[in-house]
Amino acid sequence: MNRTIHDRLTREVTAILADAGCAGWVHAESLGRPDHAFGAGADAPVVLASVYKLPLMISLCRMSDRGELDMSEQVEVAPDEWSSGATGLALLHDPVRMSWRDLATSMMTVSDNVAADVILTRVGLDTVLADLADLRLAHTRIVGGMRELHARLQSETGTSTVAEAFAALSDPDVDADVSAYDAAYSSASTPRDCTSLLAALWRDDVAVPETCDFIRATMRAQVLRSRLASGFPFRHVAVAGKTGTLAAIRNEIGVVEFPGEHPVAIAVFTKSARSDPSLPEVDRAIGRVARAVVTELRLPT
Repeated sequence: MNRTIHDRLTREVTAILADAGCAGWVHAESLGRPDHAFGAGADAPVVLASVYKLPLMISLCRMSDRGELDMSEQVEVAPDEWSSGATGLALLHDPVRMSWRDLATSMMTVSDNVAADVILTRVGLDTVLADLADLRLAHTRIVGGMRELHARLQSETGTSTVAEAFAALSDPDVDADVSAYDAAYSSASTPRDCTSLLAALWRDDVAVPETCDFIRATMRAQVLRSRLASGFPFRHVAVAGKTGTLAAIRNEIGVVEFPGEHPVAIAVFTKSARSDPSLPEVDRAIGRVARAVVTELRLPT
C-alpha cells in the first residue's frame, strides 16, 4: 500500500474510532500478497479477552492430530463448577455430556467460557504456550482461562460475584483500575501477530488440512455478527471471526472472503472510554474500520 493511501486510511480509521468513543489498534493483510497490508498501532500490545480461544482451539486440534486426544470422546461437564458467562454452558443448570469437538464448537461459535475452561484444563497452558512458540508468535501469550480472569476481577473490584465485578467495571462513579485491562498482566498479543496466526491457519500451517478446515468452519459459524461482519452485509461474502469482550475492551480478529478474490485477514482491537455492557456504536465502528481497510486490500485471485 502506498504512503498516500496508508495515510488517508489511517485518518479515516482514527476518525471512525474517535467518533465511537474508543481507541483502536489495527492490522490487516491480503492472504494472497502479504506485503499488501495496513497497520495502525499494529505492534502495540493488546488484551485478547476471548480472542485467546482461537489459539486454544488450535492447540486442542493439534493434540488430536498427534493422537493424544479423541475429539469424539464424551466429557461430562457440570456448568456450576466452572466460569460464568452470558452464552453456552454457563446458562445451563444440569450436568451435560459433550464431545471435545462439540465443546470446541461451542467455545468458538458462541464464545462459551465454560467450554473454554474445560478445554484449557485438558490441553494445559504449557501446551498452548509451546504451540504459540512453534508458530513463531513471539508477542502472543496466554496467562490463563476465564475462571482465573473472573477470580482476579472479583479480587481487584472487591466484589463477591462475577456479576458484581462487571457491574463495578461499568459504574462510571467507581474507579475500577483492573489488571485485566493491562496487556502486561493479561492474555495479550499484537494485531500483527493475530493476522499472522490467521494467515497460517488459512495456509493450513497450524494443523493438518482437514483440521484447519474444521477450525475455519467454526469461525465462519460465529453467532455474533455485529462487529467485523457488520461491515460486509452481503450474502456472497463470508466473514470468519473470533470476538473478545471484557467491559471496555471489544475486539475481533477474522478473515473476510470475497468470491474470486484473495481473503483478507484483519485484527481490530478497541478500548472504550465507557464500560457499559452494551456499546453498539463500538461494535459498528469495528465493522466500519474493517470495511474501509479491507476495501483497500482486495485483490483478485
